[in-house]
Parts: sequence; C-alpha cells; structure tokens
Amino acid sequence: MIDIQIIADKLKRRERIAREDALCLLRSTDILALGAMAGAEKRKRTADKVFFNVNCHVNLTNICVSRCTFCAFSCDKDAPQAYTMTEQEVLARVRAALPLGITEVHMVSGLHPDKPFAYYLGIVRALKQEFPSVHIKAFTPVELLYFSDISGLTVHAILEQLIDAGLGSLPGGGAEVLSPRVREALCPKKATARQWLDIMGMAHGLGLKSNATLLWGHIETDEEIADHLLSLRELQDKTGGFQTFIPLPFHSANTGLTSRGRPTAFEQLRLFAVSRLVLDNFDHIKAYWIMTGLKIAQLALLFGADDVDGTVVEERITHAAGADTAQGLTRNELMDIIRQAGRQPVQRDTLYNELTL
Repeated sequence: MIDIQIIADKLKRRERIAREDALCLLRSTDILALGAMAGAEKRKRTADKVFFNVNCHVNLTNICVSRCTFCAFSCDKDAPQAYTMTEQEVLARVRAALPLGITEVHMVSGLHPDKPFAYYLGIVRALKQEFPSVHIKAFTPVELLYFSDISGLTVHAILEQLIDAGLGSLPGGGAEVLSPRVREALCPKKATARQWLDIMGMAHGLGLKSNATLLWGHIETDEEIADHLLSLRELQDKTGGFQTFIPLPFHSANTGLTSRGRPTAFEQLRLFAVSRLVLDNFDHIKAYWIMTGLKIAQLALLFGADDVDGTVVEERITHAAGADTAQGLTRNELMDIIRQAGRQPVQRDTLYNELTL
C-alpha cells in the first residue's frame, strides 16, 4: 500500500494522481488527511466560494425500454404510474417556476418506445421560443444515442438539430459506472461506456459544455471507480468540455438491488475527496444535495466539493428510489446551508458565470 503522505508530496509537486494512488486513496481510512488534501485543492481553484443555481427539473416520461436494474423511476408503458408529458405540460411547469427566478431547465427522461425524436426536438424548440433567457440543459448521451436509433440520424446530426432548436448544454447522467462488466450486469440495453465517452467528446467538439457523473455504491469495485475517474480525466485532457463532476450515491429502494444499503457518510466524503484529487482538470466537484442529503452535502464542502446544484423545484428520479430529501429548496435555503458550512454562496448560471445576488 502506498503511504498517503507520498501522495500528498506528489500533489505539492503538482504531479498527477496515478491509478495506484487513486486506489490507495479510495481505500484509505484517514478521512481527515483526505479532507485536508482535497480542501487545499479546492481552495486553489475557487477559494471559499460554493456555487448554486436556481433551476427547474423536468422529467418528460418515466416510460423506458431500458429498464435498468438500478432504476426505480422507469416503468413499462402499461404500468399504472406511467406518464408522458405533453409539450404544453412542460411549458406550464417551467412557466410556474419562472417567479422563482430560474435560469436553467434540467431535462432528462426515460427512453420512450413510441415517441419520435421530433417530440423531444419540439419541446426544446418550444421552451427556447417561450423562455429565450433560460438555459436548456438536456439529454444524456444515452438519450442522444436512442434518438439516433429511432430516427436513423447520426448522433452528430441529432446534436446539431438540438443545438439549432436551443439546447445549451448536456447533463452528466447515463455514465453510471464506465465499466463493461457493470453495464452488462445492470444496464445492458443502454449506451456502452465507450459510446458514452465518444458522444460526450462529440458534444464538446460542437461547443457544448457538459457535466459528468458516477453512480456508485452498488456492484462496482474500487478498481472500476478509479478507472471511471481516469477515463473522464483523459477525455477532459482532449476536449476541456466537462464543467463539473458529480458522484451520485446509489439509492436502492424500489430497484432490482434492494438488498444494497446506501453508501455511508464516511464513504461519500472519501469519494468527494478522491474525486477532487484525481480530477485535476475539472474545475468543479458537485455535492448533489438531493442524493447525498443536506448534512453530507454541507460536509462535502470541506472535502473538495464547491457546488451544491440548485433549487431543483421537483425531483422525481431519486425520490422514486427512496430519497428522503425535499424535492426542492428555495434560493435562501441553499444559501443558508452553504453559509452554515463557513463558505461563501455564489449564485451561478449553467456555464458558471457568477450572478449578482
């Protein structure tokens, strides 16, 4: 086992974390040393600032042909809880959120067996026409590949049409764990690890920024987490298109993995720290409060995270898997959470431009 002090010395020399270093950190129990190292790296980038935005989540449908083992949100189209939003319902949802001062619509959904690509394209266009100042962050690489499959268009053409309609950036979902073994076991019908990375690279090449995620705490190994982080770092070296990394602790309720427990606070804080240390070319690490809970999100700000996501308004996907957090918070509530952790709240837009409070 590599001594953690050797890794600390390497960081002081501005040397990169290697795979064996990442594994050492992922297995370390010296949580205070990890926090000190990651906190120092965070401060070099953003000092005491912690970012949040005022956003609105829209999940167009829970009907999905993929039916991944870890997902509690998706269902078949004949299920009693199945729904699909119309264009007018989407517009009404966003219209209702406008008084909150939203600057972003975050839109992801299931892979509907019957809706054509024109349905998704039309919703983006309608949103941009009615709310031209609101940034549209929508569709994971998994969804983009599915749009290509059902339309016969290339993913490149799909992206071009969405950009023309008003798409502003991509969320980071669908990555799960970038491991062929894990994906074959849990989500064999969706984009492969290689396809996810290639589509993100393509989007970056077209000028879109994106996030990146890791859904962890189920069947993955430490080695697969390390390889996931290093794959993201390698692509970021090439494109520079990732804005933030978001480690997402798995929620098992109502999934096909209900025997699994949620990652502990110790495990979550360790992964935040390791992510900040390994992903040296990512500007931001996000503690998504919906999935971590507010208390761990606060603590994560001492372990390398510098973003808590946003107000959300109404989150459905994680709550279907047993999340006990609120479905949304106000701007003032988010700011209080950040200040209580001794940090300076900074409202941002999707592209990390700082906004006046």
